[in-house]
Formats: sequence, structure tokens, C-alpha cells
Amino acid sequence: MHVDYPISVSKQRRTATTDHEDHVRDLIEQVLFTAQGERVNRPDFGAGIERLVFAPNSDELAAATKTIVQGSLQHWLADIVEVVAVETRSEEGTLEVTVVYTDLDTGDQQSATFARDVS
Repeated sequence: MHVDYPISVSKQRRTATTDHEDHVRDLIEQVLFTAQGERVNRPDFGAGIERLVFAPNSDELAAATKTIVQGSLQHWLADIVEVVAVETRSEEGTLEVTVVYTDLDTGDQQSATFARDVS
């Protein structure tokens, strides 16, 4: 069992826990939506993709976002997941990122979609 993210208290008044699959998804979410400089002891941690939601949509922006996401996930989670594909979509202040990855611990291929309203 792993500590759940975001950290919360369970019904038993203990730190909430989660299974391995959800834990890996939580780790990916942390990397994607943590802005570089946000963590004091790891200023280079994160992809900070929320800042891209207001950039004008273009093929170049989509390619750059995919590169940032893949690079950040490979850098920070290379021993946990192998990124297979990344799809991004930005509409009216909402950023949606879908990551297809292989869990290196189990060998299972998973897909996770993350959305943030940043308006």
C-alpha cells in the first residue's frame, strides 16, 4: 500500500492509502501539474503544463507540450513507467492530458487522463 495523493485522512483516522495502480497515476499527476520552482528542495521537478493552457493553439504548441510531458515523465519516473503516448487538448481554460504508459513493475499498459480548469 502507498500513501494516497492528495494526502488525506481515512475513515479509520489514519493516513489514507491506495493501491499500486492508483499510486502510479498519482505520481504522473504530480509530475504533470507541478510547476518548476514550486518544490523548495527540488526546483527542477515537474512539467508545469498548466502554464501552457493560455498559449495559442497550434501544431507547434501540441508538439512542444508532448515533448515536455514525455521528457518530464521519463526524467522523474523512468524507473516506474515507460511512456507510450501522450495526447493533449486545451479548450476554454481547461487543459486535458492523456498519458498511455507501461507500468514497469507489473508490465501492464495503462491510460490515464488528467484535466485541469485553469481559468
